[in-house]
Amino acid sequence: MQTITANEAKTRFGELIDRVQREPVRVTRRNRVVSVMVSAADYAAMRAFYADRLARNLQETAREAADKGLTADELDRLLADEG
Repeated sequence: MQTITANEAKTRFGELIDRVQREPVRVTRRNRVVSVMVSAADYAAMRAFYADRLARNLQETAREAADKGLTADELDRLLADEG
């Protein structure tokens, strides 16, 4: 992964856009990584990956809760705003 400074990113933005189509690019400010730029396709793939992972975790948690006897009514009661 390449690294460029924030000032380089600002002055060479068009080149940066082209570069991130090939690989992610770290952007630093004051010798500290402040962002990573990726292509729109990579960003969409990451969002899909994490959405799928979250959905699987929620399904597994729901299955475990049901196996332990948690009902929809009990869940509603636990989540009800009492304050």
